[in-house]
Amino acid sequence: MKLLSIKNESVVYRSKTKNVLAVNNVSFDIDKQDSVGIVGESGSGKSTLALALLKLLPKNADVTGEVLFEDKDLLKLSTDEFNDLRWKEISIVFQKSMNSLSPIHRIGSQMADIYTIHDGSADSDEVKGKIINLLEMVNLPTRVYTMYPHELSGGMMQRVSIALSLMHNPKLIIMDEATTALDVITQGQILNEIAELEKKLKIARIMISHDMSVVANTCRKIAVMYAGYLVEFGLVEDVILNPKHPYTKGLLKSFPPLKGEKGELRSIPGYLPDLSIPHEGCIFKDRCPQKENICLYTAPKTHIVENGRKVMCNFAGGDC
Repeated sequence: MKLLSIKNESVVYRSKTKNVLAVNNVSFDIDKQDSVGIVGESGSGKSTLALALLKLLPKNADVTGEVLFEDKDLLKLSTDEFNDLRWKEISIVFQKSMNSLSPIHRIGSQMADIYTIHDGSADSDEVKGKIINLLEMVNLPTRVYTMYPHELSGGMMQRVSIALSLMHNPKLIIMDEATTALDVITQGQILNEIAELEKKLKIARIMISHDMSVVANTCRKIAVMYAGYLVEFGLVEDVILNPKHPYTKGLLKSFPPLKGEKGELRSIPGYLPDLSIPHEGCIFKDRCPQKENICLYTAPKTHIVENGRKVMCNFAGGDC
């Protein structure tokens, strides 16, 4: 059953000198208790897409399309209506969230303040019990409640941020590069804990990452974004084992294989295009090793292939 349905969402950043089309006509669905990883280079629109869902973009960003969350269009909700939904129904773990807490206040008092903002009816003992339970849920000792942020390691602080996102039992959590700054062992531990929490609490997750291996090991579906476009979307096993879009193939070649023989790693030549100017043909044509004449002048449509996979390529029906 669908939890979130994004339909033709676009985001334009406007300034006095130019307009930047950061997200271009993106559509995909997320089911209840689903997990979707969004991957792509820096500047591909991953974080902009996620922040648009929570109305956390700056004032110069114009968002169009539909974002249906349990049949409520998030883009049409008033500020008060959205404040009732944010954190209670949808929460987020931000990039560099380890630096988001005040260094001069104890962890417990900060978490209590955040909790009571959204639930002022709870008494102090109830709030403390809830917070300690959350800390234990993310494998933190109860003593963290009385500690200061500087007394915690990076992994512990990241767990605090995840505990904050779970505070009001949301149905959807957005994790924006939530484990990027951690060492590999700590990252693996936290990702395993997240997977267990999802099963226990029956929540859905959007995970934004540069790391294909993280998404491959922790998500059910994958969305590949390039220059604001959704170029491929489908089940992880389908996309990873048999990529259809040349950009997805390029991303996979730039990471070590998860299994089998280790091959030469290759970067994708070239750079992201300037999104403040119109582009003719395929947005990826200047970097694509498989481009043909049609790609120079004809913008590709999104094709639906096996298992409902989406591929935005002129050759999606053939040998793409």
